[in-house]
Amino acid sequence: MPALVLPIILQMLGVLVLIAEVIIPSGGVLSVVTVGLFGYSLYLVFTEVSRFAGMMFVAADLIMLPFVFFVGVKLLARSPAALKTALSKTDGYSSQSEDLAEYMGRTGTVITDLRPAGMAMIDNHRVDVVSRGEYIEKGSKVIVLAVEGNRILVKEIKNNPKNRGE
Repeated sequence: MPALVLPIILQMLGVLVLIAEVIIPSGGVLSVVTVGLFGYSLYLVFTEVSRFAGMMFVAADLIMLPFVFFVGVKLLARSPAALKTALSKTDGYSSQSEDLAEYMGRTGTVITDLRPAGMAMIDNHRVDVVSRGEYIEKGSKVIVLAVEGNRILVKEIKNNPKNRGE
């Protein structure tokens, strides 16, 4: 029975290193260590214990390793080490408020040149706006045409005295 202690310890270390391989980017170094630990453990069981015990270890490894890898990947997906594909509302800050629909149809003054994006002052609030692709000069009057999510689409008001060269 003492001949099985070292192989069992090597198997447990192999499982831990396999989980570490899933979490830590190592360029395959930890994979090589894992294979070495499992390989040496199996070598010890086959040579020092018996062929039957070695086959039991192989069977246990064939069942256990995919399960451990799957659990490691699932744990990684929930861990802080995982990269998130979408931002939640608490992950960051937006330069715009979430309820911009109140600006629909309102007028304002462009405070930076729109090429086609820039800033405008609408209802005494500085907001990021975008034109339909045209250049709008600083100081021009604009009207809000659409609000789509975090995007305010504006159009220049053509009867603006600024636009007639006055």
